[in-house]
Amino acid sequence: MTAADIAGLLADADRRRVVAAMILGATTPDDIARTAGLDVRGVATALHRLTERGLVIRDGEYAYVVEEAFAAAARDAAARPEPLDPDVDPEVARVMRAFVRDDRITQIPMQHGKRRILLEWLVQDFEPGRRYSEQMVNLIIAQVHPDTAALRRYLVDDEFLSRESGEYWRTGGTYSPPPEAPV
Repeated sequence: MTAADIAGLLADADRRRVVAAMILGATTPDDIARTAGLDVRGVATALHRLTERGLVIRDGEYAYVVEEAFAAAARDAAARPEPLDPDVDPEVARVMRAFVRDDRITQIPMQHGKRRILLEWLVQDFEPGRRYSEQMVNLIIAQVHPDTAALRRYLVDDEFLSRESGEYWRTGGTYSPPPEAPV
């Protein structure tokens, strides 16, 4: 059973309540109905579907959640790599999954190659040809990580940004212009 299978089964409110009641210790349809706040017919319908799909096993009048199914599905989902965009280098995708969550850098990598991948991603927030004050550079960087001084230094050292007289401008990295607005 996959994580998607479990999510599909638990998308139904009655089935969620039945599973919750069983995890709390209810094993007979009457106990499950009482604990879940459902009628016996609703419990029977949910138990039938849960048993049919293998998340619940029945032994006479007793029913039990196959709790190991949750751990097995989680292990399986974690072991399966995410589908990759064919245009994205697998190493870039791996580094981004390891160090970026919700568009924020979780940790600055120590390895130079991995750090360069993050810097390439970060420099996309800087427009070529535009000059930025140090304060503005810090504001942009702070949106993705609190250590603005380290990331600003790495961007300059790796020649993604240049600096002179307190001003910064983009000098490296790839650039994809934003898509044109429809007319």
